[in-house]
Amino acid sequence: MVTALLCTSCEGNKDTSVVEDAKLSIDYEKYELENGLDVILHQDSSDPIVSLAIQYAVGSNREKTGRTGFAHLFEHMLFQESENVPQDSFFKTVQDAGGTLNGGTWKDGTIYYETVPNNALETILWLESDRMGFLINTVTESAFENQQEVVQNEKRQRVDNNPYGHTSWVLDKNIYPEGHPYNWQVIGELEDLQNATVDDVREFYDKFYGPNNATLVLAGDFKTTDAKALIEKYFGEIKKRQEVAPLEAQPVTIAETKKLYHEDNFAQAPQLHRVYPTVQQYTDDAYALDFLAEIISSGKKAPLYKVLVKDKDLTSRTIAYNNSQEIAGEFHIIITANSGVDLDQVEAAIDEAIAKFEAEGVTDKDVERIKAGLETQFYNGISSVNGKAFQLASYNVFAGEPDFIEKDIENIKAVTKEDVMRVYNTYIKGKPFVQTSFVPKGQMDLIVENSVKAEVVEEEITENVTKVVEDEAKEIVKTPSKIDRSTPPVVGDAPKLSIPESWEAELSNGIDVYGISQNEIPTVNFNLVIEGGHLLDSMEKNGVANLMTDIMMEGTANKTPEELEEAIEILGASINMYTSREAITIQGNTLTRNFAATMDLVEEILFEPRWDEEELGRIKTATINSIKRRSANPNAVASNVYNKVLYGEDHIFSYPTSGTVASVEAITMQDLKDFYANNFSPSVSRFHIVGKIDKSDALAALSDLESKWEAKEVTIPEYPVANNRDKSSLLFVDIPNAKQSVINIGYIGMARTDKDFYPAEVMNYKLGGSFSGAVNLILREEKGYTYGARTYFNGSKIPGTFTASSSVRTNTTGESVEIFRDQIKAYKEGISQDDLDFTKNALIKSNARRFETQFALLGMLQERSAYDLPTDYIEKEEDVIRNMTLDQHKALANKYLDENKMAYLVVGDAATQFAQFKDMGFDEVKMLDKDGNEVDLTKVKQ
Repeated sequence: MVTALLCTSCEGNKDTSVVEDAKLSIDYEKYELENGLDVILHQDSSDPIVSLAIQYAVGSNREKTGRTGFAHLFEHMLFQESENVPQDSFFKTVQDAGGTLNGGTWKDGTIYYETVPNNALETILWLESDRMGFLINTVTESAFENQQEVVQNEKRQRVDNNPYGHTSWVLDKNIYPEGHPYNWQVIGELEDLQNATVDDVREFYDKFYGPNNATLVLAGDFKTTDAKALIEKYFGEIKKRQEVAPLEAQPVTIAETKKLYHEDNFAQAPQLHRVYPTVQQYTDDAYALDFLAEIISSGKKAPLYKVLVKDKDLTSRTIAYNNSQEIAGEFHIIITANSGVDLDQVEAAIDEAIAKFEAEGVTDKDVERIKAGLETQFYNGISSVNGKAFQLASYNVFAGEPDFIEKDIENIKAVTKEDVMRVYNTYIKGKPFVQTSFVPKGQMDLIVENSVKAEVVEEEITENVTKVVEDEAKEIVKTPSKIDRSTPPVVGDAPKLSIPESWEAELSNGIDVYGISQNEIPTVNFNLVIEGGHLLDSMEKNGVANLMTDIMMEGTANKTPEELEEAIEILGASINMYTSREAITIQGNTLTRNFAATMDLVEEILFEPRWDEEELGRIKTATINSIKRRSANPNAVASNVYNKVLYGEDHIFSYPTSGTVASVEAITMQDLKDFYANNFSPSVSRFHIVGKIDKSDALAALSDLESKWEAKEVTIPEYPVANNRDKSSLLFVDIPNAKQSVINIGYIGMARTDKDFYPAEVMNYKLGGSFSGAVNLILREEKGYTYGARTYFNGSKIPGTFTASSSVRTNTTGESVEIFRDQIKAYKEGISQDDLDFTKNALIKSNARRFETQFALLGMLQERSAYDLPTDYIEKEEDVIRNMTLDQHKALANKYLDENKMAYLVVGDAATQFAQFKDMGFDEVKMLDKDGNEVDLTKVKQ
């Protein structure tokens, strides 16, 4: 079990500073196989699941100029097939066992992981060992070509089609000299990805993916003797590969300040990004630099906030962080300015804020308030077996020992105000930096003076040419093994469903309370849900609910915004408030010993709003600028237009929760006061709590919420919603030069409360409800057109939508839309018994993982209360899955999927993609603007 932060007097301790006697650790056993594989075992029997993580000491820092992106590309290759695991079977095998899996690559490392019910332990050891030791003979030209395309699409989606997406490339090229391992991006250069060969991949695999360059962590519910035997069975025979020497630290300095600019196709506001070179991780200076970043940027006491936000109104948010990595580090300051702001003003204000920091210095209280939240953060980081596995693996690879977690927190606690000032003087004061000005197209007047053009390489949109790769039709040569690896291990009986015991209560003012005691870590997660939210907005002043949640976190009648923020921080707590379509939610996370004090602050926020006019002005400016920025983001545009098309102008859901520029500008403080007076009531509220706290203590802490809050009647508007579409409509929104097209296809579906809703979710699983869904296997795995494709039903008390969605390479837009349409149509013909069995296994067995973390349990309680579900609703869902027949599945598909009546929305480059849709058999083809209004095509240049 997790020892975690062992406090000598945690319970009842009213000292809210960092507990000096705290000691953080995770019990584990470490040993090494003869082939050099580090093995770490951590037992945790709180849930019947196991998590396997394998971390390789290879990231993009092991690549070389001209051959970049290989580590990330190889992460993708390892999910394809191995000598004994067929094509596309990694995901399917784990999902069939009720598990989840993924991988990740960053500059310094690569990790793969699976979390499964404990009966599938041997299965995941078989899978991971096969791709570690029995993979390379399966790397064919066609498989490699496919994943090259997938990775290039990931780059387009995350970099090329996003505001400020090229910033990291520009910064790293100018901070790090040619040949330095941090000079290039993890995703790699597009040219390098396109030029990579199978031989390159084989060489990279042989050098870096051996057992002697890896750490295996097994965490969860298992018997140590059994686990050791299985690990030896599957990994013990894998031969060592080339020795990989540890990288030496390579921090850099720059001789002079560099200022660069880029006209960004997707940016709607200018952004300044400044970087100072610093030092590698786990050094004394790295810890102090983390504190420095927090002190100068985070919160209302921060100099950057005071100067840039409060005094000069140049931005609504200030960001600074120290990024110390394995061999070097950088200190970042990022300011996304308000629309139209000259970045020369931002640059001058940053310098003023830094001077203000130097003049005012650092206090002991500044340092302590940062430390106060660390205990909660560390607990949250090890709340799942997967989190524990990641933590142990990372410390072992980068610090040499899994128990470095103890030293890590000690180093953090040791930071003093003198340390913070020392690193400021060493790395920031008067030092050269690299700085970028990214501005919207055509707004060159906003760049910082004397900046030079950054040489950003942007991909041209060309006609799609399918590359035909001829693989020799020959049988895969299998590497000899001492065991029969060709047949998957037999999976034992899955753990039986075990729903945690919960409790309920009703306060005298009408609030329903739902709780679960979970004692593994001494924290509490809770939320108060007030029904209404965006539904209570008026069409004329849309966005009031959203501003309401923002203004209520800006101080109370007795506390300034700064004082409220400090009061929360000193408890090591977090309190957030947000608006969704149908509710306003106050959410909190705190240490058990500080729950009552945290609730006192929640009640003060709820009952004693400050109504600060100055803060309202700032919030409105921030919201308006956020709306403007989203108007150039293809995904945000697609979401807004899709909702307007499906729900219609007379439904509040056709308008974004944040409002429009015009509606937000019109909102007054009186509008917020009226919303609060009319719509905040315990009669429409529910409270959920999960953590190391029992029912009596939880209810005791809610006594003021009960006695001080009087109920009133609140009427939540009802809007008619119907699926009245009678044609297939191709609707296109133009984003000139978009490198990908965002596709949303669908129509109005069902409410969550509909008797068919959950059966329809089950029916949808093999169409697009998972990685192994038909649309993803074709568009990503077969064609390489996208990074991912999904289909899903959503709904609440109000009917939601059926949606099929993806972001695809621009020059595959038309074919991708056709594939979606064809697959939806074909799905109505029925699926195979094997596919139905896979669906049943994946959904039923995954329930073993459903109750692991406090956050997951909180979500379960919230779902129960929102839809008045019985305590055994998950058992009833399992019955739906278990009893579904092929005929029922087919009937549901035919009832709820009609490709001939869906809206097909495409957001992309009209100049190259729009014309083709006129000849693709849609009942109507229209061009819309970003607000969802039809464009007169006779007035558009073709």
